[in-house]
Amino acid sequence: MAQIDVTRMSSKGQVVIPQDLRTGILEGDKLIVIRSDNHIILKRADQFDKQFEEDILISKRVEEAWKEVDSGKYKRMSPDEFLNELRNLK
Repeated sequence: MAQIDVTRMSSKGQVVIPQDLRTGILEGDKLIVIRSDNHIILKRADQFDKQFEEDILISKRVEEAWKEVDSGKYKRMSPDEFLNELRNLK
């Protein structure tokens, strides 16, 4: 069952995890912070799934690549044009 509580963020960006929700989290434990749109997820680093970490890295690379495309750094081409360019590299 999900537990819900309310906390506030300080001017330094610090957030206190309410005591009732800290079960299993000890002082000094590392936490992974994930933000996706309006959701923020905290997960203990020792329970972090390796595949999920790889997915996040891939997602960041794709996002950066799209920003470069949108900024005009790369040219757009059809699949046929792309294949022709690959053939010409040989």
